[in-house]
Amino acid sequence: MTTGATPTDNLQELDERTWRAWKTYSDTIQSLTGEDYERAELESWGVLQKELRRLERNRPGLTTRGA
Repeated sequence: MTTGATPTDNLQELDERTWRAWKTYSDTIQSLTGEDYERAELESWGVLQKELRRLERNRPGLTTRGA
């Protein structure tokens, strides 16, 4: 985050990072089928959930940072 970013800017960046995490998950499993899909989906879901939790831990401080 840049110095002087507003809470709105910070939350928008968090939303963009959240979107990118979901996009990465989707792109990873999109063309797979069968066992390849099952294996990749399970692993990718875990990675996605970990990233979403990490991003959400930052949300509370973003509404006050830079205000």
